[in-house]
Amino acid sequence: MSMSGGRGGKRRLVVIGGDAAGMSAASQARRLRGTDELEIVAFERGHFTSYSACGIPYWVGGDVSERGRLIARTPEEHRARGIDVRLRTEVTEIDVAGQRVRARDVDSGAESWTSYDRLVIATGARPVRPDLPGVDAPGVHGVQTLDDGQALLDSLAHARGRRAVVVGAGYIGVEMAEALIHRGFEVTVVNRGEEPMATLDPDMGRLVRRAMEGLGITMVNGTEVTKLPTGPDGRVRAVGTDDAEYPADVVVLGIGVRPETSLAEAAGLPLGSHGGLVTDEAMRVAGHEDIWAGGDCVEVLNLVSGQRQYVPLGTHANKHGQVIGANVGGGYATFPGVVGTAVSKVCDLEIARTGLREKDALRAGLRFETVTIESTSRAGYYPGATPMTVKMLTEHRTGRLLGVQIVGREGAAKRVDIAAVALTARMTAEQMTALDLGYAPPFSPVWDPILVAARRATSKHSSR
Repeated sequence: MSMSGGRGGKRRLVVIGGDAAGMSAASQARRLRGTDELEIVAFERGHFTSYSACGIPYWVGGDVSERGRLIARTPEEHRARGIDVRLRTEVTEIDVAGQRVRARDVDSGAESWTSYDRLVIATGARPVRPDLPGVDAPGVHGVQTLDDGQALLDSLAHARGRRAVVVGAGYIGVEMAEALIHRGFEVTVVNRGEEPMATLDPDMGRLVRRAMEGLGITMVNGTEVTKLPTGPDGRVRAVGTDDAEYPADVVVLGIGVRPETSLAEAAGLPLGSHGGLVTDEAMRVAGHEDIWAGGDCVEVLNLVSGQRQYVPLGTHANKHGQVIGANVGGGYATFPGVVGTAVSKVCDLEIARTGLREKDALRAGLRFETVTIESTSRAGYYPGATPMTVKMLTEHRTGRLLGVQIVGREGAAKRVDIAAVALTARMTAEQMTALDLGYAPPFSPVWDPILVAARRATSKHSSR
């Protein structure tokens, strides 16, 4: 039986999670439905709402001057718009049959039930913390929330020495390694992969490694961390592998994240093979009319491979929230899926990828061709032109674009957006060669690097 939580027949929307997806959904629903029609209650277990977790490495490194600059909208701003934000309040149980949630005040321990007519689950992700001796010792940090970022900064300020070890070399690991270099630390990155940035193929990851080493970062690849030894004071003192120890005054875990779906799983809600919630295109949880989910706790459809995958990015979370808010508020919107676009940087080296890597294409059962070209960011004769490497994957026989990876300096990262649009439109490499892209010597060669790769791929297909 549906329970109405609001007074006078008002419907109640309950949101679990106060960051990008949750508060975007709440804000959009509020725009469509006034306070006399819809009551909105949002639970957030931390101290902040609507902040950029993606910006934390740049705050730690000093590029962003203060924590407040990462907060898009404060709890007070949400409350002024009629959203009842309850900070430091953790939802501990979802009663699907009774349409209610149990929440606990983190500070006092007091618990209470809140009923809902509509529920949005936006519980985000949790950092992977390997089950290793010493992983919970002081000086070992994950970097997921603003609270985590503050704890790391405090740890850096009080560190006994200037040695930092980053475990993992994905986006967060690479960005944190650079941030720690900027903070004046001696940095070692221990990575179990063949090269950093496993979201790239190893041949492109090698270019990233060279740039990291050029910054003075010590890279240890192909190595598993087995322990985090501590000193007499209980603080971490090193990162240990089977055959070496790397001294550390601070350790940052950059191993990645997993969907935070323990609450949803306990409630019997459907999870996919990656552990994320399964939703339809309206972001409604499969099989549940009054429950939606979005952000880092859900799986999404990859439009290139046709398979579901886990892609925790703020861009998707904000779009999910907009879609959910529109549907909860009585409108209509969908989120059809992703092509897998992401960008990052190491110093002035820009790193970009979209679509499938070689192993993704193999997993999807696709036969493919690859081409890798070297070009420049501007016309070669124009001052400031820098090298750029573009790798392109195309489907065997059809020539359909499957993926693009770009590593270079100025102008490299955002060029991937051309490929992202081409992937969404299911274009072939040959069709891409006719794209009317902007050209002037300060911005690109007469044949843009993306088009050079498309021409090479087309030539490869036509010669078979």
